Amino acid sequence: MGIWRYVLRRVILAVPMLFGITLVMFIMYNLTQVDPIVMIVGERQLNNPQIVEAAREQWGLNRPPAEQYLTYIGNYLRGDLGLSFLTRRPVLDDLVLYLPATLELGIASLLFAVVLGIPIGVLAGVRKGSWFDRIAWVISLINASLPPFWTGLIVLFFFYYQLGLMPGPGRLAPRMTPPETMTGLFTVDSLLTGNWPAFWNAIHHLMLPAFILGSFTLAIIMRVTRAAIIDELRNDYIRTARAKGLPERMVIVGHALRNVLIPLVTILGLAFAGLLSGAVMTETVFDWPGIGTYLVKAASALDYPAIQGGTLLIAIIYIIMNLFVDILYGFLDPRVRHER
Repeated sequence: MGIWRYVLRRVILAVPMLFGITLVMFIMYNLTQVDPIVMIVGERQLNNPQIVEAAREQWGLNRPPAEQYLTYIGNYLRGDLGLSFLTRRPVLDDLVLYLPATLELGIASLLFAVVLGIPIGVLAGVRKGSWFDRIAWVISLINASLPPFWTGLIVLFFFYYQLGLMPGPGRLAPRMTPPETMTGLFTVDSLLTGNWPAFWNAIHHLMLPAFILGSFTLAIIMRVTRAAIIDELRNDYIRTARAKGLPERMVIVGHALRNVLIPLVTILGLAFAGLLSGAVMTETVFDWPGIGTYLVKAASALDYPAIQGGTLLIAIIYIIMNLFVDILYGFLDPRVRHER
């Protein structure tokens, strides 16, 4: 099977998965016991039958479930995610407004996890059983065990409130003027516009939330890299490379690590999607105006269109990242696209 046939097959398989997600979301929405009309008209207008009926007609709540689902799918295919009960704006516009902050935090968290996780994992695998390996194991265990919201509160309390070494919540200092919007990513926009004070301020504000959000992913990358390196070092080609007199660094980096990167691709792709969807508590603790904060407010206000739109966005991100990983895996390892 050629690479493009393999890519086409993966894309086709992603379509029914997306429709399945929308069906599950619609069923869960209809199983809830809370009537969304309360949020639409307000409690004071619930006793007015005319206003309630007009609102049900406007929002399509008086139609049969099957018709509602078909309308729901048709609107989604046109890019219409509905109007938010809370903001009274199109949900798509809200998501476009909040997504860049989550992307910036997710990218910074993944960079932190990769830059530290892969080297530490490689050294721990090469020096299996050493003091370095034991310390790395303890660190990964702690990072994987502690809940991000608790760790975020503790870190914010000590480094901001007590010591004053790090900035407080938010993407920028209160008196700092945001850079001109081009991508929505403050670090990128400040670089593109040459606004260096805003750039360094944005980097400074990214450090703590990126550290908290990326700690769990760091632990996973460390463990996977360590286990993969240990397995690779047992293979015959490694012994052959050493027997030929290759430097140990060349054996590790040029041979073992090269093969370790193949399974790591899967971890990194899904980890990035997980960082974006798992940023809810981190964004809440650090008052980060991203998708997580938006969904928390929507859930508190029973804003069903916003909840469904945000959930669909996260599902799409997962599907896209899974598709990207599958395609990249096929390029890195030709055996995959021939076996599937």
